Amino acid sequence: MTRARAVLSALAIANYRSLRELIVPLGPLNVVTGANGSGKSNLYRALRLLAATARGGVIPTLAREGGLQSTLWAGPERFSRAMRAGEQPVEPLVRRDAVNLKLGFAGDTFGYAIDLGLPIPSATSQFGLDPVIKRECIWSGPVLRPSALLVDRHGASIRTRDADGDWQTVPHAVASFDSMMTEFSDPRGAPEMIAVREQIRSWRFYDHFRTDADAPARIPQIGTHTPVLADDGADLPAALQTIREIGAAQALDDAVADAFPGSRIDVANLDGRFEVTMRQHGLLRPLRAAELSDGTLRYLLLVAALLTPRPPALLVLNEPETSLHPDLLPALARLIAQASQHSQVVVVSHAARLIAALERDSASQSLVLEKELGVTRVAGSDRFDAPAWKWPAR
Repeated sequence: MTRARAVLSALAIANYRSLRELIVPLGPLNVVTGANGSGKSNLYRALRLLAATARGGVIPTLAREGGLQSTLWAGPERFSRAMRAGEQPVEPLVRRDAVNLKLGFAGDTFGYAIDLGLPIPSATSQFGLDPVIKRECIWSGPVLRPSALLVDRHGASIRTRDADGDWQTVPHAVASFDSMMTEFSDPRGAPEMIAVREQIRSWRFYDHFRTDADAPARIPQIGTHTPVLADDGADLPAALQTIREIGAAQALDDAVADAFPGSRIDVANLDGRFEVTMRQHGLLRPLRAAELSDGTLRYLLLVAALLTPRPPALLVLNEPETSLHPDLLPALARLIAQASQHSQVVVVSHAARLIAALERDSASQSLVLEKELGVTRVAGSDRFDAPAWKWPAR
């Protein structure tokens, strides 16, 4: 396995729930923590929303969250000095900017930003609450500059910069609800578009695997080569067997022994149906998947996700400590640190023991979130600590 080269250096979110204007630096291993209600889940959901742009799912994803109006920052556009001092109640001020929800990232190769807003009222359409994409941009390098802009979508129009640096307008318009990431694909005219789209499509998100008695991971499944664990973990047996045959078999054994000394995982083949079994020291027979505790099964699901033979550019784990005994957290931290050698990793957690173990890794970066007047911010930082960032204007 080779280390993913497309590393994100900054994540930018504006007007999404409590993330009024959050611009954070990212490193190889990022640990996001904070008190309950500080905005950790909002950061995770914003990342998932950003990932949906490359699959044509940003508008449907917003709809499942209640629509743009339900996800927009609910506070005032800005706070007066008296509001911040508590001398005046928080109340609306005269709006200066258009309503918008903005998401973006910058990296060592390309940056991307999308700006969503409200449609112009129309008497001929029933989709009056459907958000529209106002602006999308792809640029080279870590900061958006006019000279670095490569692909620019403004309303329905897309233009690309050719090899001579001249702008070319794409002949067909794009619908207001479609991202240019899915509606425009020209390997000769805009190879950067394809590169960024495939980078985003490789991102993986894992949260709240099912481990109940009827969880798919406990039931024998038809086995096929599975280099990427499904987000629900249903193909766990095939994913583990794929790691053993074409991936890091020794790392798999080491990860299991690290958490459960003297234990080993095998995959039973029952006429083509695969089932996870676990041999433990002192037992005369292996335990079947249906007999494993919730914590043991969840740890194995995380092992399959983190030891994937096909590492993604970005791997995001949301509260991976759920159902795990505290004694398993140091082993999980070592597994996450190992994965960060091949993928950029973001871990959202409030488990003190896991956070402490991850922060001991020299490549880790801690982002402690807190709220002030309902706004999520990084504790102990100010605007001078944030990475350089510029949103594209409408």
